[in-house]
Amino acid sequence: MTIHREGRSLLISSLLIVLAINAAMAYFFPESALAREIVIIITSLFYLVILQFFRVPKRVTEINPNHVIAPADGKVVVIEETVETEYFKGPRRQVSIFMSPINVHVNFNPISGIVSYFKYHPGKYLVAWHPKSSTENERTTVVVKNEAGTEILFRQIAGALAKRICWYVKEGDSVTQGNEFGFIKFGSRIDIYLPLDAEICVNLNDKPVGGETVIAKLNM
Repeated sequence: MTIHREGRSLLISSLLIVLAINAAMAYFFPESALAREIVIIITSLFYLVILQFFRVPKRVTEINPNHVIAPADGKVVVIEETVETEYFKGPRRQVSIFMSPINVHVNFNPISGIVSYFKYHPGKYLVAWHPKSSTENERTTVVVKNEAGTEILFRQIAGALAKRICWYVKEGDSVTQGNEFGFIKFGSRIDIYLPLDAEICVNLNDKPVGGETVIAKLNM
């Protein structure tokens, strides 16, 4: 298992805190063996949760220009027709994936192409499943145009626990399906906006695998 670069400093500081807590327990409560063991278990579990959050999975993407792959691990919480107001300013098919703190939070490019639009929006930290989180939370909006001229919009959305959205793309970049484009720290969501004629390949409550699961097929 490899650790994502976004988590290295946090993991080091968390380890120092865990060691300090256990050292303090041993110093101040030398006779309380049971209490020390309980604290060791709790702090170790806490550290393991943070460690697994920043793990980088090995994913194999079958590159296909007709496919839109899942940009993240998690659970499908929205499949609906909606009006996208920031870029397309018209109706689109929306698929949203909620990432809990136990999911991998690496974000993958759903299609290959050129980044035709990018914008970062500061905002609130409503729970990621809140209906207004798509328009009021801290978020980024990325639009990629594939070789056929079809544009897909995907949006990183911070949740109540997520306090930092990381992105590694900008307008004009060439991106490859399945490669990493960003990372969100702790519980969050990604919305994907598709053409109305896209064939949705997932259902509500499905648990797609980022970088591998096909969530839609494009009508090329």
